[in-house]
Parts: sequence; C-alpha cells; structure tokens
Amino acid sequence: MFELHHLTAQEQADWLRRGDVSPSELATHYLERIARLDGALGAFTTVTPEAALARAAYVESTVSRAVALWGLPLGDKDLSARAGVRTTYGSRLFEHFVPDESDEIVTALDDAGAVSLGKTNAPEFGMPSYTESLVAPPARNPYDTTLGAGGSSGGAAVAVAAGLLPVAPGSDGGGSIRIPAAATGLVGVKPSRGRVPANAGFGSLGGLVTPGPIARTVADAAMLLDAMVEGGPYQYATRAPSWDEGALLNAAVRGEGRFEIGVMTSSPWDSLYEITVSAEAESALATAAYELSLLGHGLQDYELEPDDSYGPAFRTLWQAGAANIPAEGEDLELLEPLTQWLVARGRELSARDLATALSTLTRFERSVIRQFSRFDAVMTPALALTPRPVGWYDAVDAERNFEQQVQYTPFTSFANVSGLPAITLPVAVTDAGLPMGVQVISRPGGEHTLLAIGAQLERRFAWQRRHPPQW
Repeated sequence: MFELHHLTAQEQADWLRRGDVSPSELATHYLERIARLDGALGAFTTVTPEAALARAAYVESTVSRAVALWGLPLGDKDLSARAGVRTTYGSRLFEHFVPDESDEIVTALDDAGAVSLGKTNAPEFGMPSYTESLVAPPARNPYDTTLGAGGSSGGAAVAVAAGLLPVAPGSDGGGSIRIPAAATGLVGVKPSRGRVPANAGFGSLGGLVTPGPIARTVADAAMLLDAMVEGGPYQYATRAPSWDEGALLNAAVRGEGRFEIGVMTSSPWDSLYEITVSAEAESALATAAYELSLLGHGLQDYELEPDDSYGPAFRTLWQAGAANIPAEGEDLELLEPLTQWLVARGRELSARDLATALSTLTRFERSVIRQFSRFDAVMTPALALTPRPVGWYDAVDAERNFEQQVQYTPFTSFANVSGLPAITLPVAVTDAGLPMGVQVISRPGGEHTLLAIGAQLERRFAWQRRHPPQW
C-alpha cells in the first residue's frame, strides 16, 4: 500500500509545491509514524508535535513556496540548540536544558522553509561514533534492531531509514554523518571544510566539524545540502568556484562525467591498531569498482603513504575537544565513563601538546591533498566491519573503546582532518540483509564530483527502492 513516506524527499517537495499535500498533512503523517514506531528504534530524544503543527501552519500561510525546503519535515540533531526545545547534547548533564536561542544551522533550515518535528538522538556531546547514551535509549538499526546505527548522527539516520523523516541534517567531525548513513543503508555527505556557512567548521578545534545531509537518495542529499550552503552569509565560510543556487542538486540529477578514481583499503590508523577490512566491506568496494569501470571511469588501486604521526595527533585533538565540556566537581559524575576519560585527558594536555598535534595534522592535511591530487576522487570502504551490535563498545575501558571505534571506522576521520568532501553510498546488501557501503572522497570543493558519481551508482543499484523490511 502506498504511503507518503514512500516518496523521496524530492518527490515530497514537488507534491508540497503542487498542493497535492499540505505541510500540515505531511507533518501529521510523520508525527503519527514517530508515535507508533519510534519506541522500538530510538531515533528521537524529543518530539514536538504541537510546535511542529504550528510551524507547518505558519509555513503554509506565510512562507514563500520558492524557498528550498518549503514544508518539508526535518529533525534537529540533539547537539543543535533550538530555542524553547529541550536539548540534551546526549548527556545527563543537560537532561532538562531548554536553550533560549537557536544555533545557526537550525535557523538556516527554518529560513529554508523546513518544519522541525523534534530532536534526533545523538551520543554524549557527539564524541563517540555510536549512538548509545545514558540520557536516551540507543538508536537501533532498522535493518536489525539488535544492531546499532552508528553515530554520532545515529538518530537522524534511523529516522530517515525507517521512514520517520524524509531527510535529516547531521554533523560530522570524524565520520558522524557517514558512519550512521552507511550502517543504515543511506547516503551521507560531509561537505568540504567551510562549504556550509552555518557552523562552518572553523569554530571547532582543528576545523573538523561541519553540518551535512543524510538521505535515501543522492538528489535528496543534494537538495538539503544546497539549502545548507545557501543558508547564511559567507563571513566564515568559502564558496567553491562552481557554486550557484541549486548547483549541487543539478549535479546530482544530471550525474554526468567520467573520472579518475583511486581505490584504497589502507588507512592512517594501520600502524597504530590492527585494522581488518571484513569480507563484506571488501565485497561492497569491489562491486562499486566494477560498476564504475563499466561506466567508463578510470580506476587505479592506491595505498595511502604510511604516517605514524596521524593517530597520536588525532587522539590528542579528540581529547582536547572534550576539555571545555562544562562539567566540574560532582557534575563530572553525570558524564559517561568515556567522556570522563576524555575530559580528564584533555585537561591534562599542555598548550605545547595541542600545538604539536595541530601542526602535525596540518602537515597530514597537505600530504593527503597532494597524494589525492592525481585523482578526481578516491574510494574506500565506508566501514571496515558490518554494523556493530548494541552494547558492543566497551563502556568502562576507554582505551579499548577508542580502539573499537577506530577498527569499525578507520576511513572517515582523515577526511575531516584534510577538510575534504566525502560521501557514503549504500551499494551493497550482505547475505544477512545488512547494508554495506563505500565512501568516495574528492578534492576541496569537489562535492559536485561526489554527487555525480553517486547518481551514476544509484542508477545501477536503485538503492532508493530498498526499505528495512518491517518499517
């Protein structure tokens, strides 16, 4: 039986503008699904039905239909503040916090005409690459609810995969969009550093974090990314030379071009931890490479130059990023063990430690951009392993926890350090019915290349037709 959530976000936007469905009707449809289904999934930490319906009515009556996301339902990641709505940051420390002001990305999406239905689940301060916190139930993978959805944008990915939202914004500081998108069979885009003006990344330590979209299709992701790119002045961000209104969506729809693509299974973590790329991940990469070769792209196997300095420097930056978490004295006990460890280690670091790590990662950034310059794009597995079970990560031993995160996601963080755009594409399904994907990385400002490659693979694999069986 056909239902509205079976439409892509692009199709829903078209229906809205034609008047085939109203913003209020579409919001009601999704709110009813959330009320019925989310108890088993943990996609949302807070749902705001009254505010959502009031916002939908306002959009209908007041906002121009010409804006990019007119009437389209979204959810704010629970690391982004929305004025008047509980924002926990995934932590018991902020379990009852209600901010007075909204963050830039929230305002930008409102300006684009979106309708927020609530806050999507995130781990404590977005630090882990999985979404299991003490302030909310875990975000469960709709393909198998015994498995996690990855993180830190895990709730956003679960909501889109299970048809609780048509598309969702996330944020990515080390893989936090791409990891859950890959785990739940979706498209996830981490833009170039500075591409999105709202929360552009320059304000985060090392410039790692950037907002980006999670979607079922490449065009849906491009539509949301266009709205993010257009959503603010560029005092603290950089326009790519090819940027124009709707340019990314046009690239995704056309899906044109033949490119030189490097194929890589090495990672900058290989010298620090034992990294095993599973047979399922290898198979997904080989499948995507084969299809791209049939489409006329040039493919070449490539290995990243070894760099023993990357792992320790990234660990230092990750720990330093936790040092300013606003917890002192007894409040530290409200933090989870991993976060307590990060805070303690971060506050032990000296200015010299941090300066050394930042300079090391700057050299690494330049090295990666130099190495990749021979290609239009480089493709890796999205994840090294299949989606991990809920509770798989060590909750007590922080060193072991960090090692597990690296072993699951060795290919994502270096794109943040390098400031490069990256996309994950759900090209395969395992024998057990679990999604597996690939990651494609391009040059600075090269989102259009990623979207074109993604559109070509989407035509071959038709992943937009896949849905978790029971949702």
